[in-house]
Amino acid sequence: MIKIRNLSKSYFTDELETTPLKNIDFDIDKGEFVAVMGPSGCGKSTLLNIVGLLDAPSEGSYEFLESQVADKSERQLGRIRKQNIGFIFQSFNLIDELTVYENVELPLLYQDTSASQRREKIHALLDKMGILHRENHYPKQLSGGQQQRVAVCRALITEPSLILADEATGNLDSSSGEEVMKTLVELNKQGCTIMMVTHSDEHACYAGRIVRMLDGKFVCEA
Repeated sequence: MIKIRNLSKSYFTDELETTPLKNIDFDIDKGEFVAVMGPSGCGKSTLLNIVGLLDAPSEGSYEFLESQVADKSERQLGRIRKQNIGFIFQSFNLIDELTVYENVELPLLYQDTSASQRREKIHALLDKMGILHRENHYPKQLSGGQQQRVAVCRALITEPSLILADEATGNLDSSSGEEVMKTLVELNKQGCTIMMVTHSDEHACYAGRIVRMLDGKFVCEA
């Protein structure tokens, strides 16, 4: 599904060049659950953003679903993201002015999905995640764990083939964090490919493969 070769990423200012990724080689097969670990500033989130087509490498190649990313226009990349990738962030990134239902519905509004189909899909997913009774509540009326479950629902509503999770349990208590991890494991069992950035050794153990980064490079794999 993901094939990265000799990939580097640099950022430039008037006086400084920063290179958070250096000559990365990295593959993820369809159906894998991969955890990426390392200290803050080692390049984990930069790599995740490139994999998620939110950023572009400075050098090297990236194939997603057997197609070179560099050959695509911004419009094509946006379409690929919407059709194939779901994002789960540490900060939830919910819209405070929208209800739970409306937050989960948002990705479907960019697709050719009728109102009745949207309602059916949203209710089924909210029910599965145990928050259907909160559909008319706003994010500020929810606990951290409930907000993250809404964010998971929003990521899953388009049935993506790849889930990218960036410290998805970082703002949660231990119980809520375990709930999110069990949800990711269940999704993986159903065939969803998952790439997760985490600082937690405990949560990384849920993955089938752990990759560790340091100073923009991979240093070991288990």
